[in-house]
Formats: sequence, structure tokens, C-alpha cells
Amino acid sequence: MPPPPAGVDLSRALCAAAIKSTFRPHLHLPLLAAAPPLLTAVLHRLSPLPSAALAFFRALPPPHPLDASLALLRLLAPHPRHHPAARSLLRDLSLRHPLSSPLILPSLLADPHVPSWLLHALSHSSRPHDAVRVFDQMRARGLVPDAHACTALLTALARSRMTATARRVFDEMARAGVAMNTHVYNAMLHVYLKAGDAERAETLMTRMDAAGVPLDRFSFNTVIALYCRKAMRYEAMCVRERMDKEGIQADAVTWNSLIHGLCKDGRVNEAAQLLSEMTAAGVAPDHVTYTTLIDGYCRAGNVEEAVKLRGEMEARGMLPGVATYNAILRKLCEDGKMKEVNKLLSEMDERKVQADHVTCNTLINAYCKIGDMNSACKVKRKMMESGLQLNQFTYKALIHGFCKAKGLDEAKEALFEMMDAGFSPNYSVFSWLVDGFCKKKNADAVVLIPDELMERGLPPDKAVYRSLIRRLCRKGLVEQAQKVFDQMQGKGLVGDSLVYATLAYAYLTEGKQVAASDTLDKMAKKQLYVTPQIYNCLCSSYADEKETLNMLWVRAMERGLITKSVYKLMHQARLKSTKPAAETGRCASVSRPHYLEATLNI
Repeated sequence: MPPPPAGVDLSRALCAAAIKSTFRPHLHLPLLAAAPPLLTAVLHRLSPLPSAALAFFRALPPPHPLDASLALLRLLAPHPRHHPAARSLLRDLSLRHPLSSPLILPSLLADPHVPSWLLHALSHSSRPHDAVRVFDQMRARGLVPDAHACTALLTALARSRMTATARRVFDEMARAGVAMNTHVYNAMLHVYLKAGDAERAETLMTRMDAAGVPLDRFSFNTVIALYCRKAMRYEAMCVRERMDKEGIQADAVTWNSLIHGLCKDGRVNEAAQLLSEMTAAGVAPDHVTYTTLIDGYCRAGNVEEAVKLRGEMEARGMLPGVATYNAILRKLCEDGKMKEVNKLLSEMDERKVQADHVTCNTLINAYCKIGDMNSACKVKRKMMESGLQLNQFTYKALIHGFCKAKGLDEAKEALFEMMDAGFSPNYSVFSWLVDGFCKKKNADAVVLIPDELMERGLPPDKAVYRSLIRRLCRKGLVEQAQKVFDQMQGKGLVGDSLVYATLAYAYLTEGKQVAASDTLDKMAKKQLYVTPQIYNCLCSSYADEKETLNMLWVRAMERGLITKSVYKLMHQARLKSTKPAAETGRCASVSRPHYLEATLNI
């Protein structure tokens, strides 16, 4: 396109072209590209004609400049007819630009509609932190968000488990004069449901009653679900009765929550009775209802009733989904009925029911328990081929299975894969490996595990060393444990209180008093102390070896390594051990040695 004659106002010319519908992007785009502010200027000229401005903007190929997009947004906001287009534009902008940043947000807060729209858009795009930032800036400027945006914000905070922030925001909404309707309160009830806070949910219901805000079915269902989750069956039934009194009919969600609560408590027969009441009330059971009951029967060991219920489910025209099959498969696997398991899997294939993580992990765990590692690995391969990612449970089941089957090389390989996938093995995983190598009289192989991890590009952290040291000490292999500890220190990792206390205990068990004292001296020098957690951990691990434990505590006391809270625990344990004798009037035969008794009496 040739350049325009000198003196021609390009913004006016383009504005005229947009109004007359003679704007041609392929002809006029070079002009707009040569002068980026030109687009914004054209939009300003079109401000009296929002429809023309919107059509002109949409005719331009994306991406659109941020300044021009914001200009169009401000242009459309005063016109209710164009609010859907404006909100859609703002939603797209929020995905591409940091609209909550201090550089952009102030310009958006000037319009009466845009701040609430932005708050809603950020909340729905799972960006609660940005949404809270917008809310706080609105309040700092005295702006009040609408109830719709407040509901979206509280819902986003509930999903993100940001309970404390949600409480602060909710209180601020009330102070700011937000129209606190049922939907806003329901969103806050949902926050408490996610947090498992029944007490605050009850308080909020009372607040709704006092404010004259009516509870709807969602309100009641949320509170019932919370009570059922907290095993507060009586309270849940009271809420259910209140629904009836207020003329709100219970729906499938209501009944399903009550049934799930009973099944969770092992009261599956009462749950089945609720199913009959549900049907009598004219509410049709759904997939969730039947799957919950089937799972309840399976957990109660009544597979026959579960299968019968599945038949009833199919008679109502509802084919079982993967969750239903998983419930039955889990129980069959627990009972070792692998033939029936295979039969059920074939049925799933015939009905095109796709296995999920739960299905595969259940099968892998079952095969590992019976030592059929070939089948377990086959399920693992199918799992990966179908695009399902292995999770922590998968790896733990495989490692345990290989260790039981004495396939320690395969177990180590599974460990390396687990860590490479970003999962952290716990103490149990390393215990299985250590025990496996000890059974093969090859404890020195355990000492090599950290180096093997390094070779794989998986530098072990303190938790790995700690687990190996603890288990080696538990097996009475303090020499190997010390080697692992030396490796740990050589890598620049500092041992914690649990490592030192465990090593000291192991030395005492071996009768190496000097080594135990040296270890505790080093612990004191590093100002590491025995906390209640460590005290309880060692007491639990070595409950049958109190004599050695008492020796450890005495030496720790002598060095000032015992905290006041641990002294309190020791005193409580002492009172508990003498209580039965005091009640019967007989002399107590105290099992702890006299020297520990004397120390506690100081």
C-alpha cells in the first residue's frame, strides 16, 4: 500500500474506514504496524461507537497490543450490551499478561465493572494468589467487589486449601459491605469442608440464620458432607431433618454423603437401609451411590453382597465404571483370588472400561505379595504403554515385591527409577533393601547404595543416609552404619539428632561404651538435642530393649542432651508404670534401673 499523502490524519481515516465497513486488514495493517500507537488512537475515536470499535478490533489478526486491548476494554465496559465481550477480552488478557502487577492493575481499577470481572477471571483460572492481590488493592481503594466475584474468589481459595486467607478475605468482604448472599456463604462453607473444620462451619450456619440468609440445598449438602467426613453421624442426620422441615428435598448428593459416612464407619448394613429410604423418597440412586455401597461391602469382607448390588446397578441401566470395578478387584486381590481377578479384568476389556492408576497399582501390589514379579512387571509395562504415570505407591510395591523375591538388583533398579521420577523413598523402602541384603549376608552392598545413586546422577540427601543408618543399626550392623555416616559427612551433610542417638544406641547394644560416649559427646558439641519426636521414635523402635534405652537416656542426661519436654514425657511414663500398683495397694516392681530412677528424681 502506498504511503498516505502528507497532512492526512491516519487515525481519522482508519476510523472512517471502520465506520463505513471499508477497513481492509491486508491493506491497512502496514500502517498500523508502522505506528503502534495508531491502533489505540483509532479506538479512542471509535469510543462513541462501541460496536464498530469491537468489529474493527476483531478484524485485526492477533496478538493484539496490550495498550490497545485495555483501551477497547475501557471502551466496552460502560455498555451492558457489550459486557460479555469485555469479560471475554479481560479473561484472555489475564492468561497472557500479569494484570495483577503494580504496573497494570491501577489502570484497571478505575472502571466500576472491570475490577470485579478481573477478580472473577483470575479466580476461575486457578490463580488465587493473583486474585487475592487484586482484592486487597480494591479494598485499599475503597472498591467493593460484587457477590459473584467474591463467590469465585472464595471457591478458588477453597480449592487451593488457603483456609486462613479465605477467612481473612471473607471477614473483609463483610466489613466492606459486599452483598453477602447464600452463594457467598456457600463458598465459605466449602472452604471449611475442604479444611475439615466442622466447628467453624456450624458457626457460619448460625451466622447465616442470624443475618436472615436462607440456606439452600448446596448449603445443607456441604455441611452434611463435612459431618460425614468427621464421623459426626448424629449431627449429619440432624441437618438432614432440618432440610425436611424447611421444605428442601434431599437429592442424590445428600443421600450419597450419608451413605458414604456410614460405609466409612463400617456400618454398611445401615448404609444399605438408607439406600432403601432413598428409593422410597423418590430419589434415584446413581453411580456414586452404588459404587460407595459396593466399596463398603468389599471393605466389610462381603464380596457376595457387593456383586449382588452390582447386578442391581446394571438392572437399573447403569454399567459399572472403573471405580466400581476397582472396589471389587481390591477385595479379590486381598483374598488372593487371582482367577476371579483375571475374570473381572476380562469383563472390563469386553466392556471397554479403561483401567486407571488404582486398578494397576492394586494388581501390581497383589502380584508382588504372592511373589509373581513377572506379572507385576507386565502390569507396569501396560501401565506405561497406556500413558499412566507410575506413582510412589507403584514403586514401593515393586521394591517390596523384589526384596521379598530376593531380586535385590531389580529392587535397587526400581529404587533408582523411583528417585529419578522425583519421589522420595521413606524409611520402609530402605528397610526392605537393607533386610534383603542382610538375608543374603551382603550388608556391605548397602554401603554402596549412596555411591550408586551418585553415579546415576541422583545425589542422596540426608533422609537417604538417615534411613540406611537407622536400619543398619536396627540389624545390629553398627560398623556398616558408621561407614554410611562417614560417607554422609564426607559429602558435606551434617548428621541430625536421630542419627547420633541411633548410632549411640547401637554402640551400647554392642557393648562399645567408649564409642557410644564419643558419639554422644559429638552430639553435645554440635548442640543437637533429643526432642520428643526422637524420644518417641527410639522408644517405639526399641520397645523390647528398655535396659539399653535407659542407659542411653542416662548418658544423654549427663551431657544435657534431653529437652524439658522429654523430661516431662519420661515423668509421665514413670507415673503410668506405677499407677496400677498404687491402685491395688501393692508395691510396684519398677522395671527401670535404679540409676535412671535416681536421675529422674533430681
